[in-house]
Amino acid sequence: MREEFRADLQIVSQLLVDMAEGVRAAMRQATSALLTADRVAAENVVAGDAEFDALFRVVEERVCELLALQAPVASDLRAMITALHVAADLERMGDLAQHVAKTALRRHPSPAVPAELRPVFTDMAAVADRMAEKIGIVLARPDATIAAELDSDDDPMDDLHKSLFTVLIGDDWPYGVETAIDATLLGRFYERFADHAVNVGEHVVYLITGEAAQS
Repeated sequence: MREEFRADLQIVSQLLVDMAEGVRAAMRQATSALLTADRVAAENVVAGDAEFDALFRVVEERVCELLALQAPVASDLRAMITALHVAADLERMGDLAQHVAKTALRRHPSPAVPAELRPVFTDMAAVADRMAEKIGIVLARPDATIAAELDSDDDPMDDLHKSLFTVLIGDDWPYGVETAIDATLLGRFYERFADHAVNVGEHVVYLITGEAAQS
Protein backbone atom coordinates (compact mmCIF):
# COMPACT_ATOMS: atom_id res chain seq x y z
CA MET A 1 0.00 0.00 0.00
CA ARG A 2 2.83 2.40 0.88
CA GLU A 3 4.57 1.71 -2.42
CA GLU A 4 1.36 2.49 -4.27
CA PHE A 5 0.96 5.68 -2.25
CA ARG A 6 4.51 6.77 -3.06
CA ALA A 7 3.93 6.06 -6.73
CA ASP A 8 0.79 8.20 -6.67
CA LEU A 9 2.71 10.99 -4.94
CA GLN A 10 5.34 10.83 -7.66
CA ILE A 11 2.66 11.19 -10.31
CA VAL A 12 1.35 14.31 -8.57
CA SER A 13 4.88 15.70 -8.32
CA GLN A 14 5.45 15.16 -12.03
CA LEU A 15 2.18 16.88 -12.85
CA LEU A 16 3.38 19.91 -10.90
CA VAL A 17 6.70 19.91 -12.73
CA ASP A 18 4.81 19.73 -16.03
CA MET A 19 2.67 22.67 -14.98
CA ALA A 20 5.73 24.70 -13.98
CA GLU A 21 7.44 24.05 -17.30
CA GLY A 22 4.22 24.88 -19.13
CA VAL A 23 3.60 28.21 -17.42
CA ARG A 24 7.21 29.21 -18.00
CA ALA A 25 6.84 28.49 -21.71
CA ALA A 26 3.49 30.28 -21.80
CA MET A 27 4.86 33.48 -20.28
CA ARG A 28 7.84 33.42 -22.62
CA GLN A 29 5.53 33.05 -25.61
CA ALA A 30 3.15 35.70 -24.27
CA THR A 31 6.02 38.14 -23.87
CA SER A 32 7.20 37.47 -27.40
CA ALA A 33 3.67 38.11 -28.65
CA LEU A 34 3.48 41.30 -26.60
CA LEU A 35 6.73 42.78 -27.86
CA THR A 36 6.46 41.70 -31.49
CA ALA A 37 2.68 41.90 -32.02
CA ASP A 38 2.67 38.19 -32.90
CA ARG A 39 -1.00 37.26 -33.15
CA VAL A 40 -0.42 33.53 -33.61
CA ALA A 41 1.79 33.29 -30.53
CA ALA A 42 -0.76 35.19 -28.46
CA GLU A 43 -3.60 32.97 -29.64
CA ASN A 44 -1.57 29.87 -28.78
CA VAL A 45 -1.10 31.10 -25.22
CA VAL A 46 -4.78 31.87 -24.81
CA ALA A 47 -5.78 28.48 -26.18
CA GLY A 48 -3.22 26.67 -24.06
CA ASP A 49 -4.52 28.04 -20.77
CA ALA A 50 -7.20 25.34 -20.72
CA GLU A 51 -4.44 22.76 -20.29
CA PHE A 52 -3.29 24.37 -17.02
CA ASP A 53 -6.86 24.39 -15.77
CA ALA A 54 -7.16 20.70 -16.64
CA LEU A 55 -3.86 19.83 -14.93
CA PHE A 56 -4.96 21.70 -11.81
CA ARG A 57 -8.17 19.66 -11.70
CA VAL A 58 -6.23 16.42 -12.12
CA VAL A 59 -3.90 17.32 -9.25
CA GLU A 60 -6.85 18.32 -7.09
CA GLU A 61 -8.71 15.08 -7.84
CA ARG A 62 -5.68 12.88 -7.21
CA VAL A 63 -4.87 14.62 -3.92
CA CYS A 64 -8.47 14.32 -2.72
CA GLU A 65 -8.44 10.61 -3.57
CA LEU A 66 -5.21 10.10 -1.66
CA LEU A 67 -6.51 12.02 1.34
CA ALA A 68 -9.66 9.92 1.37
CA LEU A 69 -8.07 6.53 0.77
CA GLN A 70 -4.73 6.82 2.55
CA ALA A 71 -5.42 9.24 5.43
CA PRO A 72 -1.82 10.52 5.32
CA VAL A 73 -0.13 12.08 8.35
CA ALA A 74 3.04 14.07 9.06
CA SER A 75 5.26 14.60 6.00
CA ASP A 76 2.85 12.80 3.67
CA LEU A 77 0.05 15.15 4.69
CA ARG A 78 2.37 18.11 4.11
CA ALA A 79 3.04 16.78 0.62
CA MET A 80 -0.68 16.71 -0.11
CA ILE A 81 -1.27 20.22 1.21
CA THR A 82 1.76 21.52 -0.67
CA ALA A 83 0.62 19.96 -3.93
CA LEU A 84 -2.78 21.67 -3.71
CA HIS A 85 -1.27 25.08 -2.95
CA VAL A 86 1.44 24.79 -5.61
CA ALA A 87 -1.04 23.68 -8.26
CA ALA A 88 -3.26 26.67 -7.46
CA ASP A 89 -0.33 29.09 -7.77
CA LEU A 90 0.80 27.54 -11.04
CA GLU A 91 -2.70 27.67 -12.47
CA ARG A 92 -2.86 31.35 -11.61
CA MET A 93 0.54 31.93 -13.24
CA GLY A 94 -0.89 30.40 -16.40
CA ASP A 95 -3.82 32.83 -16.17
CA LEU A 96 -1.40 35.75 -15.93
CA ALA A 97 0.46 34.63 -19.03
CA GLN A 98 -2.91 34.47 -20.77
CA HIS A 99 -3.68 38.03 -19.63
CA VAL A 100 -0.43 39.24 -21.22
CA ALA A 101 -1.30 37.43 -24.45
CA LYS A 102 -4.83 38.89 -24.47
CA THR A 103 -3.38 42.38 -24.13
CA ALA A 104 -1.22 41.70 -27.18
CA LEU A 105 -4.29 40.51 -29.09
CA ARG A 106 -6.40 43.48 -28.08
CA ARG A 107 -3.88 45.94 -29.48
CA HIS A 108 -2.97 43.90 -32.58
CA PRO A 109 -1.73 44.72 -35.19
CA SER A 110 -0.04 47.52 -33.24
CA PRO A 111 2.46 46.59 -30.52
CA ALA A 112 0.86 46.87 -27.10
CA VAL A 113 4.07 48.26 -25.62
CA PRO A 114 5.64 51.49 -26.89
CA ALA A 115 9.36 51.53 -27.64
CA GLU A 116 10.21 53.41 -24.43
CA LEU A 117 8.76 50.60 -22.31
CA ARG A 118 10.20 47.64 -24.19
CA PRO A 119 13.38 47.48 -22.05
CA VAL A 120 11.51 47.37 -18.75
CA PHE A 121 9.09 44.69 -19.95
CA THR A 122 11.95 42.71 -21.44
CA ASP A 123 13.68 42.82 -18.06
CA MET A 124 10.48 41.93 -16.17
CA ALA A 125 9.99 38.96 -18.47
CA ALA A 126 13.57 37.84 -17.86
CA VAL A 127 13.06 37.92 -14.09
CA ALA A 128 9.80 36.01 -14.44
CA ASP A 129 11.50 33.42 -16.61
CA ARG A 130 14.36 32.85 -14.15
CA MET A 131 11.90 32.43 -11.30
CA ALA A 132 9.74 30.02 -13.29
CA GLU A 133 12.83 28.02 -14.17
CA LYS A 134 13.77 27.78 -10.50
CA ILE A 135 10.27 26.59 -9.65
CA GLY A 136 10.72 23.69 -12.03
CA ILE A 137 14.03 22.85 -10.38
CA VAL A 138 12.74 22.84 -6.79
CA LEU A 139 9.63 20.88 -7.70
CA ALA A 140 11.67 18.21 -9.46
CA ARG A 141 14.26 18.06 -6.66
CA PRO A 142 12.90 19.77 -3.54
CA ASP A 143 15.57 21.91 -1.87
CA ALA A 144 14.62 24.32 0.91
CA THR A 145 17.61 26.60 0.36
CA ILE A 146 16.97 27.07 -3.35
CA ALA A 147 13.22 27.43 -2.78
CA ALA A 148 13.81 30.16 -0.18
CA GLU A 149 15.90 32.09 -2.71
CA LEU A 150 12.75 32.85 -4.70
CA ASP A 151 11.80 35.48 -2.13
CA SER A 152 14.88 37.60 -2.89
CA ASP A 153 14.69 36.69 -6.58
CA ASP A 154 11.49 38.73 -6.60
CA ASP A 155 13.26 41.95 -5.54
CA PRO A 156 14.36 42.94 -9.07
CA MET A 157 10.76 42.53 -10.24
CA ASP A 158 9.57 44.94 -7.56
CA ASP A 159 12.25 47.44 -8.57
CA LEU A 160 11.27 47.17 -12.24
CA HIS A 161 7.61 47.62 -11.35
CA LYS A 162 8.45 50.83 -9.52
CA SER A 163 10.54 52.10 -12.42
CA LEU A 164 7.63 51.42 -14.77
CA PHE A 165 5.36 53.63 -12.71
CA THR A 166 7.97 56.37 -12.69
CA VAL A 167 7.75 56.46 -16.48
CA LEU A 168 3.96 56.23 -16.60
CA ILE A 169 3.33 59.11 -14.21
CA GLY A 170 5.97 61.35 -15.75
CA ASP A 171 4.89 64.68 -17.15
CA ASP A 172 6.38 63.80 -20.54
CA TRP A 173 4.35 60.59 -21.06
CA PRO A 174 3.19 60.98 -24.70
CA TYR A 175 0.99 57.93 -25.33
CA GLY A 176 -2.27 58.76 -23.64
CA VAL A 177 -4.43 57.13 -21.00
CA GLU A 178 -5.28 53.87 -22.77
CA THR A 179 -1.67 52.88 -23.32
CA ALA A 180 -0.82 53.87 -19.76
CA ILE A 181 -3.61 51.64 -18.44
CA ASP A 182 -2.41 48.72 -20.56
CA ALA A 183 1.14 49.21 -19.32
CA THR A 184 -0.04 49.41 -15.71
CA LEU A 185 -1.98 46.17 -16.03
CA LEU A 186 0.88 44.43 -17.80
CA GLY A 187 3.26 45.45 -15.05
CA ARG A 188 0.84 44.01 -12.53
CA PHE A 189 0.60 40.73 -14.46
CA TYR A 190 4.36 40.23 -14.38
CA GLU A 191 4.60 41.29 -10.75
CA ARG A 192 1.89 38.85 -9.70
CA PHE A 193 3.50 36.08 -11.75
CA ALA A 194 6.64 36.58 -9.67
CA ASP A 195 4.62 36.76 -6.44
CA HIS A 196 3.06 33.38 -7.16
CA ALA A 197 6.55 31.99 -7.82
CA VAL A 198 7.54 33.22 -4.36
CA ASN A 199 4.49 31.44 -2.96
CA VAL A 200 5.59 28.19 -4.58
CA GLY A 201 9.01 28.57 -2.98
CA GLU A 202 7.40 29.07 0.42
CA HIS A 203 5.24 25.97 -0.06
CA VAL A 204 8.32 23.90 -0.91
CA VAL A 205 10.10 25.18 2.20
CA TYR A 206 7.08 24.13 4.24
CA LEU A 207 7.07 20.73 2.57
CA ILE A 208 10.68 20.08 3.53
CA THR A 209 10.91 21.71 6.96
CA GLY A 210 7.34 21.74 8.22
CA GLU A 211 7.79 25.43 8.97
CA ALA A 212 6.60 28.52 7.15
CA ALA A 213 9.26 30.25 5.07
CA GLN A 214 10.69 33.41 6.60
CA SER A 215 10.14 36.43 4.33
